[in-house]
Amino acid sequence: MEKMLKDLFAGQQYDEKNFFLLAGPCVVESEELLGVVAGKVSGICKNLGIPYIFKSSYRKANRTSGASFTGLGDELAMKMLQETGKRFDLPVVTDIHSPQEAVTAAGFVDVLQIPAFLCRQTDLLVAAAETGKIVNVKKGQFVSGEAMKFAVDKIRKAGNDKVMLTERGTTFGYQDLVVDYRNIPAMQAHGVPVIMDVTHALQQPNQTTGITGGNPQLIGTIAKAAIAAGADGLFIETHPDPSRALSDGANMLQLDLLEDLLHQLVKIRKALL
Repeated sequence: MEKMLKDLFAGQQYDEKNFFLLAGPCVVESEELLGVVAGKVSGICKNLGIPYIFKSSYRKANRTSGASFTGLGDELAMKMLQETGKRFDLPVVTDIHSPQEAVTAAGFVDVLQIPAFLCRQTDLLVAAAETGKIVNVKKGQFVSGEAMKFAVDKIRKAGNDKVMLTERGTTFGYQDLVVDYRNIPAMQAHGVPVIMDVTHALQQPNQTTGITGGNPQLIGTIAKAAIAAGADGLFIETHPDPSRALSDGANMLQLDLLEDLLHQLVKIRKALL
């Protein structure tokens, strides 16, 4: 586990005592947006000694409404992600949705992310594992932390020990999620780094408008509690103007609020050492 993270953050000042961060806009909207967010966040993380992975999805395959934006085109968006990583010397993570996408995306990014809804899809997990890339599996909203051992086992049995797991909340009724922080140590018991997806944990899905709602005012609360509970990393989607974002604007963190939050989180982490 430690070697995996050291290799991933080889181009950065890696501090294993600090948490690491996956952050960026929900979906690739433009090359300009990727540059603005990656530049801002990487600068903050360098100052605070936070290892950083740039995140954005080249395509959103699970939109509530068929009328919602899904992407600029897979190849174009993947190339934009790759160029952003090179420009700022950052590892990049993106979501995949099918075995063929695993093969394709592996040529452009460093970490393949399995969406929560797909965390039990054996063929997808195996295909991601066989690329040799790090595989970050989001815990399904319907799965316990203990049961995520089966996703980890599938990846390892396919010959890949580079696995991370992400907590992103549990379904509570039809239109809300709750975070059970017991899932952090439960998933760490599988011998993998565990990340808290702060922003998706605050979604309010299944709205009658066809657009997912959210509670971004609680981002700080969820993040602080996750660090206090011992999370190895945080996942925070961020955008300069969430109200104009083309996906998940209702639960993203406004970019200019990120620095202050990370300062607070570093203090909490240090207090635990």
